[in-house]
Amino acid sequence: MLSILFIGNSFTARNDLPGLLVRMAEARGIKIEHRLISVGGASLRTHWNKGEAPDAIRRGRYDYVVLQEQSTLPVKNAARMKENVRLFDEVIRAAGATTALYMTWARRDTPEAQRAITDAYASVGLELGATVVPVGVAWQKVLRRPAHPVLHDKDGSHPTTAGTYLAACVFLATLSAQSPIGLTIGVEGLPDRDLDLLRRTAAEVTRSRATR
Repeated sequence: MLSILFIGNSFTARNDLPGLLVRMAEARGIKIEHRLISVGGASLRTHWNKGEAPDAIRRGRYDYVVLQEQSTLPVKNAARMKENVRLFDEVIRAAGATTALYMTWARRDTPEAQRAITDAYASVGLELGATVVPVGVAWQKVLRRPAHPVLHDKDGSHPTTAGTYLAACVFLATLSAQSPIGLTIGVEGLPDRDLDLLRRTAAEVTRSRATR
């Protein structure tokens, strides 16, 4: 069994990413217990200052604590983002848990920002020995295909159900070492060909990063 605390905002809460991950893990024979602490539009510093998230880490017995930074901060101020992660990582380590970094994606109108997002998460992950969940890399790979499921919602920022499904597949492969390929768990409105593409992409991205 895995116990996971998610700390973030609507990028984590939208379409119930934690709940979808639980369903996928159950299909692989793995039980996940989770808690989500989410504040709309919040940065990790907001969560730190509010106090609920650090207190939950100290009181809980989690295997992983997933940190999702405000989506544009790694681009606008990577140094600040890394400071926020370091604050949480110290508390997470003291509680005997592992820090997992939810690498998010660039907004639809600024795809070139993905490099800065990827670099920010990868560099602080390497510095701290944290687990990086490369969702943004998987999104980038899918979006480069000439025909692909729509990942961005109408606002050009939040995920559609397809975007959340891809994220959950990456989480499954990263945190449980289970391949999403062949999963029978789907989401309403997504055809099998799209689900298969999302599963295969998540598997490819996590496999390639694990073998570096």
